[in-house]
Amino acid sequence: MIVFFENKQRNIIALESNERLNPETVSKLVWLFGEAKQILTPTIEGHFFGPRKEMITPWSTNAVEITQNMGINGITRIEEFIPVAADDNSFDPMLQAKYNNLDQNLFFIDRKPEPIKNIDDIETYNVQEGLALSEEEISYLKGISEKIGRPLTDSEVYGFAQVNSEHCRHKIFGGTFVIDGQEMPTSLFALIKKTSKENPNRLVSAYKDNVAFILGPKVEQFAPKTQHQADFFQIQDIDTVISLKAETHNFPTTVEPFNGAATGGGGEIRDRLAGGKGSIPLAGTAVYMTSYPRTEGTREWEQGFEERKWLYQDPADILIKASNGASDFGNKFGQPLINGSLLTFEHQEEGKEFGFDKVIMLAGGIGFARKDDSLKEDPEPGDLIIVLGGDNYRIGMGGGAVSSVDTGQYSNAIELNAVQRANPEMQKRVANVVRAMTECGNNPIRSIHDHGAGGHLNCLSELIDKSGGKINVDKLPVGDPTLSDKEIIGNESQERMGLLVNKENTEIIKQTALRERAPYFLVGEATNDERLRFVRENGENAIDLTLSDFFGSTPKTVLHDSDKPYHFNDIDYKKEQFNKYLEQVLQLEAVACKDWLTNKVDRSVTGRVALQQCAGEVQLPLNNLGISALDYQGKRGIGTALGHSPVAALADPAKGSRLAVAESLTNVLWAPIEENLKGISLSANWMWPAKNEGENARLYKAVKALSDFCIDLGINVPTGKDSLSMTQKYPNGQKVMSPGTVIVTAVGEVSDIRKTVKPVVSNNNETELLYVNFSKDDFQLGGSSLAQVLDKIGNDTPDVKDPAYFKNCFNTIQKLIEEGLIIAGHDVSAGGLITTLLEMTFANCEGGLNINLSEFKNNDLISVAFSEQPAVVIQIKDNKAKEILKDNNIDFIVIGKPQDKHEITLKKDKDKYSLDINALRDVWYKSSYLLDIKQSGKAKATERFENYKRQDLRYDFSNKFTGKAADLGIDMHRREPSGVKAAIIREKGVNGDREMAYALYLAGFDVKDVHTTDLINGREDLSDVNMIVFVGGFSNSDVLGSAKGWAGALLYNEKARTAIENFYARRDTLSLGVCNGCQLMTALKLVYPDHEEHPVMLHNDSHKFESNFVNVDINHSNSIMLSSLEGRRLGVWIAHGEGKFNFPYYKDKYNIAMSYSFDEYPGNPNGSDWNVAAICSNDGRHLAMMPHIERAFLPWQWPYYPEGRKDDEVAPWIEAFVNAFNWIKNNR
Repeated sequence: MIVFFENKQRNIIALESNERLNPETVSKLVWLFGEAKQILTPTIEGHFFGPRKEMITPWSTNAVEITQNMGINGITRIEEFIPVAADDNSFDPMLQAKYNNLDQNLFFIDRKPEPIKNIDDIETYNVQEGLALSEEEISYLKGISEKIGRPLTDSEVYGFAQVNSEHCRHKIFGGTFVIDGQEMPTSLFALIKKTSKENPNRLVSAYKDNVAFILGPKVEQFAPKTQHQADFFQIQDIDTVISLKAETHNFPTTVEPFNGAATGGGGEIRDRLAGGKGSIPLAGTAVYMTSYPRTEGTREWEQGFEERKWLYQDPADILIKASNGASDFGNKFGQPLINGSLLTFEHQEEGKEFGFDKVIMLAGGIGFARKDDSLKEDPEPGDLIIVLGGDNYRIGMGGGAVSSVDTGQYSNAIELNAVQRANPEMQKRVANVVRAMTECGNNPIRSIHDHGAGGHLNCLSELIDKSGGKINVDKLPVGDPTLSDKEIIGNESQERMGLLVNKENTEIIKQTALRERAPYFLVGEATNDERLRFVRENGENAIDLTLSDFFGSTPKTVLHDSDKPYHFNDIDYKKEQFNKYLEQVLQLEAVACKDWLTNKVDRSVTGRVALQQCAGEVQLPLNNLGISALDYQGKRGIGTALGHSPVAALADPAKGSRLAVAESLTNVLWAPIEENLKGISLSANWMWPAKNEGENARLYKAVKALSDFCIDLGINVPTGKDSLSMTQKYPNGQKVMSPGTVIVTAVGEVSDIRKTVKPVVSNNNETELLYVNFSKDDFQLGGSSLAQVLDKIGNDTPDVKDPAYFKNCFNTIQKLIEEGLIIAGHDVSAGGLITTLLEMTFANCEGGLNINLSEFKNNDLISVAFSEQPAVVIQIKDNKAKEILKDNNIDFIVIGKPQDKHEITLKKDKDKYSLDINALRDVWYKSSYLLDIKQSGKAKATERFENYKRQDLRYDFSNKFTGKAADLGIDMHRREPSGVKAAIIREKGVNGDREMAYALYLAGFDVKDVHTTDLINGREDLSDVNMIVFVGGFSNSDVLGSAKGWAGALLYNEKARTAIENFYARRDTLSLGVCNGCQLMTALKLVYPDHEEHPVMLHNDSHKFESNFVNVDINHSNSIMLSSLEGRRLGVWIAHGEGKFNFPYYKDKYNIAMSYSFDEYPGNPNGSDWNVAAICSNDGRHLAMMPHIERAFLPWQWPYYPEGRKDDEVAPWIEAFVNAFNWIKNNR
């Protein structure tokens, strides 16, 4: 039966239940749905937008689980429907449908599971299902059928198409290239693998796993002693390996940007989870490439190519929705996104149409594992196969095959059916189980694989591909009873992992999964018969083939092509139009400010982020690379950076490859890398319109050039991915090719994160700026941003002429960084040298630069200013840096120094310009503002644009704060228990647990890890702890309101409710709620229990997630934790979507412990009444706040820390935790 409720927003919540709802259940649901009223009629008339009936949303999955955790049984689906006008058809057909009336058949699908089919006509089936099988593959399958003496089943043919698709098996990269009649000596794979063979360096694992591993340092592991139950954190020293991986999700992001990019980000995280026998993701990266978004419609460079009638979404919508999707997944999973890139481009010339109509969405990331877990173990007969994660749905059917062809080739139904959906909160639960196993010291996982392209078939077969195995289809989780065996086996529903485990080790995984609420299924076992079997208990076999038939002897791909280089028009420019060119270049999305991207993605979660995108007192996205610390000691870390040059690659694919590698290296350069350049490994992700005339030859040139360049540099490329169907076809026959692109991700171990150099010039007039050219080239403009605004590509692009010299430059700059001789530094890339210089001043409120480029004798100002040849600018103070450069035969030119005037005074021979930094910064910010209008609305985007430069960070630490740990009684290396106990309390979906636990631990507490399930089942009652902290994150993905599901689990389970009530009844206790924990404390009415009405947390006024480092003032209040900080102005991370305090009474009724320092957005990020950031109880013991002080208690966690305090061991926020420790010590 379907039961309807109408909430306060007048939306309809439709609930499907197998049981009639009793009054107690209705009462619970009314509370859960925000005092919604039940509608007693079986039908609601009107017009509504809602989810497609065949696609159960992640929102529904979470909502149903919330009801289960509240003790409500029988509910199978909950969805929300929005009333609209009869003529309103503005819904997204990829995700939604329009409903005329809501009735009892709302979710009914008239369909039964199809039986197993025998496929006699494979050709017809191939076309019907969009399997993209080649003629050779069809012939191969016919041969298998003849050999085994029966027709192949639909599951076998369908499954073969997925696991042997270009997407999964990379047949082009492993194929034979014949160019101009000459067979190339090696495959593309062989060229890439050659880099690791020639330069193994620090490699531990390459090409044989979901990720690559390189040698890492010994670090501290901070984790609970056991994790199948509540237990205390401890520190152990472990040897590590560093993981690197990058994944693309281009086709799904083109078709359905939000879920396409979200599942791309989620898939890449799962890849790093599945490294070795389990590894831990730390931080992510993202790249977006689309055609021009036309945010103004009048930009000259956007007029050269007529706008298409887009197949799915226009480029601006794709940019907004895709970045929303990827950001949403990372935010909810709890992975910070710390580095990224953006490019927009389209062009007509040479009778060709180029543009990223088929978009590029790359998700990459870094992580680590125990060294002992870095290699998978081979299966042994009797090993059990476990699946962790959610149900199967008719989602992502055929994604591997459909992703392998040109977009637009198949019908919308087939393409849409191949798009997956994202449930980051489910993935977080699964990840917690994997993390627990890897941290236990005796990891029971023998092998692990993620579910992605090819679904269960690809995942589970790879677990047992050396032995064979039997999978029981009856045991696989099914969320849609209409699924056929083929659909159960092949669907790509996300957030699942396959594990291979010895029989005796399954119980610890099962107990941990139950605690984490991660669904657990024992689905099969390894055999030794080298067969792959998917069977049912009734004897039916959907798949029964030898592994060699399925994987072993598929046809070899042979690609014939001819070398057809493009010849573009030369670049013409007018020297006197320097100012016009500068303003245009600064507005290109690739060059312009990326604040619209960074302000909505969590850049602080984990508390290990040592460097993310934003820098300086104005906090603008300028940093060259991202860094995550490997532990909270804050010395060793992982650095990562990106590089690409697809426009230059159109002119010369070999140069494009070298430029992409060079850019990644001049970006990662600014942190001291263990073993310098030798310590770097790369991921290379190839996106190419292969199979178009001349493009296979260009691809081969590009791959060979990258391989040769990396070998000459002495580095390796142990991982990557290819997506070689980068063409979009339109119904009118138009074909637009995405430019052949390689995106390079550089990763290396950072030897000391505190020595990292930032691109913010220091206003010290006694310093100098040096230009160091890594390329030995001569200021070419081909492929540059200047060429782009002139609607040209050009033929003469920059290049790296001498790899040995590039290597020497890299290592010499590294030496300067290690010795602390560089004050600030920035690479020259998109926008050229003039953009580099401007960006080095943008994050400052005062001072400027006096620049003289006259030393560049043979080039005019335009070419020197706008060429994007690989180079860097460094700010130095003493001559020792120059001496080291000279001693290492590195050429440099002194180009200027800081000046007091807030402008760049630019001179080149007779040309002189005074560049207004503030005005040009607004020009640079403009494109971000225009895109922000689309995601935040005109009003909020305008407020942000007007205020970003007015709300610079200013601090008052007070003279009492020394920054020395010992002065606060802190032992930075404590390993022994103190006897003073605190607990963090978690719920499924929270992600701020580890940094909070460590802040408490550093202050002196023994910290217990408590899950809500521990309270519900009575295993934990909080009687032995004196402080609890409800941590931040997205419990239940914020479905039905932030912390609503968490509150329901505590309110409607007797043991949990009693434990909380008893804790708050004691007088020797303190509590803290941060972010999601703050929302929980207000929902549970814990701060002011005597009030009749209580504060509530509302959506931010911007109606989006806000992430920033902001100023706060600590007010006079009763707060015990904040008592010593009273009167100070500090900086702190915020990261939330529903952080607006809304108070029923006037402010004199509340203890307002902390306020945002600015009234206006974004300084007040959520619109809270009276700028409130934190409130505390009348006795000062219970504190609820939105800012994340647990991510800012160490100096390196701050993106802008005061100059002159480089020796600080701790930041002021640690005092809050020390105050709590001391109070409990004196009052228990």
